[in-house]
Amino acid sequence: MLLGIDIGTTNSKAGLYTEDGRAVAVESRKTVTHTHAEGYSYYDPDGMWESIASAVRTVLQKAGNPKVKAVGITSMAESGLLVDRETGQAKSPFMPWFDTCSQAQADRIAQETEPFELFQQTGLRNSFKMGLAKLLWIRDRFPEALDGPVTWLSASSYIAYRLSGSMAIDYSLAARTLAFRIDEKRWNREWLAHFGFEESLFPQALPSGARMGDVNANAAAKTGLTTGTPVAVAGHDHVIAALAVGSIAPGVVYDSMGTAETLVGTLEERPLTRKQFDSGLSYGCHVVPDRHFWMGGNSASGGSIEWLRAQFGEEPMSYEQLIKLLDAVKPGPTGILYYPYLSGSGAPSPNPRAKAAFIGFTGKQGKGELIKAVLEGTAYQLQLIRRSAEEIAGSPIGTLLVVGGGTRNRQWLQVKADVLNCSLEVPPIEEATLLGAAMAAGIGCGVYGSPEEAVKAVRTSGSARIEADVERHEAYRKLYDEGYVPMLGALGEFYRRG
Repeated sequence: MLLGIDIGTTNSKAGLYTEDGRAVAVESRKTVTHTHAEGYSYYDPDGMWESIASAVRTVLQKAGNPKVKAVGITSMAESGLLVDRETGQAKSPFMPWFDTCSQAQADRIAQETEPFELFQQTGLRNSFKMGLAKLLWIRDRFPEALDGPVTWLSASSYIAYRLSGSMAIDYSLAARTLAFRIDEKRWNREWLAHFGFEESLFPQALPSGARMGDVNANAAAKTGLTTGTPVAVAGHDHVIAALAVGSIAPGVVYDSMGTAETLVGTLEERPLTRKQFDSGLSYGCHVVPDRHFWMGGNSASGGSIEWLRAQFGEEPMSYEQLIKLLDAVKPGPTGILYYPYLSGSGAPSPNPRAKAAFIGFTGKQGKGELIKAVLEGTAYQLQLIRRSAEEIAGSPIGTLLVVGGGTRNRQWLQVKADVLNCSLEVPPIEEATLLGAAMAAGIGCGVYGSPEEAVKAVRTSGSARIEADVERHEAYRKLYDEGYVPMLGALGEFYRRG
């Protein structure tokens, strides 16, 4: 069997899979975010390791402790920390991707380069999320963290290190540091030197799923895995799920619905041009060799729903209550415009200073309408990304494969289909990211001969299909064209001035 580990923003999971993609056992643990007295967020590295080790041990016990051929680890992309290469001790806070404490450092980076030139090398626009901004923040706030032999590890790389004692990262995660050249698949030593960093600050970069070490005796005792089991950093969570749903060729696009929502597609590997830059999308090394991915994300999609749930009482509103309120709202648009920018806006118009907004309340609207307005706002934002992606793809995107925790909310799926006027296909895969991580490890250790062979081996027949309602789409289209988009421009300009 193959073991996948997924380190997510809200939950972290371990899953055991057969070679044809059947889930044998899955275990979830809450990803605990702490808040420092100074206001920044952080993870506890030992706590994260203990939680994941416990999840791995539990799934193995549930399955009767079978032999595991390989372990693949995926995670949220930009989170990371500095680790002492000799002692393995954390030398800095373990920083979440979403914390904006490094905005001032991102502003400093912006003064040091021409945005398009940096984009051609990295596939990215500068952001507080990226590893380089976080490293500058650490140096400003905790300069002693960089003393001695230290390495920046992503969340995936850190757990892989705890399992194997080896330090490495895959290309797709390396590409989210703003310090990796996707055009040459190497660390950008010249760019790093400009900021006073050495290339040795980063681990070896490898293709997705490549064997980077083996489970050591300490990790075996902790997790129940067998010593010597191959360990691989599978890659960026939103990209690795492409393997599970078969979205590994141009023209097949999928939507990952979680705390953050991301639309992901595939391009043949090629130099990036001004057209790609102007799209507002980000690009990087795909988990499939010789291909790039394009990506447009909303960092507070499911996060907006979680935020709203927390506002309705002493304890967060249950999902059962939320669905009941949605069921009572009449079909079609609420008329409320929600802009889901709880942590800035992403593609196609990145603006880290953007803030969330509700526009268009009346006194007759209640909790149900507010909840539905959040669903509509995330769908409007996805429509912005989709239209930009269609320009890059050169063809309409009429069908989306949809995966992630958000697919459990059928109301949300219907709103999305109605706003976008496209078909949504929901594969029968509960945990696409976990399965993708397991598949990547299987490719790396020879269970599958190629990504295409892995996709063919995994059985995912029986997708649910959600179609748009033509009349509701027309009402949503009018609100989008005459309300959401024009107001977006005004809000964006207001926040840029601030």
